[in-house]
Amino acid sequence: MKDLPLAEVYQLIEPGPVVLLTTARAGRANVMTLSWHMMVEFTPPLIACIVSGADHSFAALRATKECVIAIPAVELAEKVVQVGNCSGRDVDKFSTIGLTPRPAAKVKAPLVAECFANLECRVIETRLVNRFNLFVLEVVKAWCDPAQKAPRTIHHRGYGSFAVDGEVLKIASRMP
Repeated sequence: MKDLPLAEVYQLIEPGPVVLLTTARAGRANVMTLSWHMMVEFTPPLIACIVSGADHSFAALRATKECVIAIPAVELAEKVVQVGNCSGRDVDKFSTIGLTPRPAAKVKAPLVAECFANLECRVIETRLVNRFNLFVLEVVKAWCDPAQKAPRTIHHRGYGSFAVDGEVLKIASRMP
């Protein structure tokens, strides 16, 4: 074993696929790239996520208390990185990057048509927002695109590196 810089720890513990988080405030939709999130509960589905106070989406999420988590497949990797490399303060990311917003059923934030799944969410817990920028979301409606068969997700490894999910292992488990 050798020392590992603490600034690199996040590269080892990334919790899941890179997703897109959409918000809508004052009639303007925005989308951001997000990889700091985790499942908190199965039923109802609860997701915790960290959105930096420096992100344009932070103020919209805090004010509206709703969003969509859109899950892109590997084919969207370059667009996902483009989304993360610019700010909604300066540009309409949907039109600039070529993503298609679609109306959601239960929240004002848009779905992302190109993603294989979209989760409409409402913020249900904000006690950790001031200290850690951590929002707890309840999924209130979920969508999937049946045309996207066996989508593979991307996982951020830091500094422009991503892993793509691949081989599936089936091992007997008591978990559902």
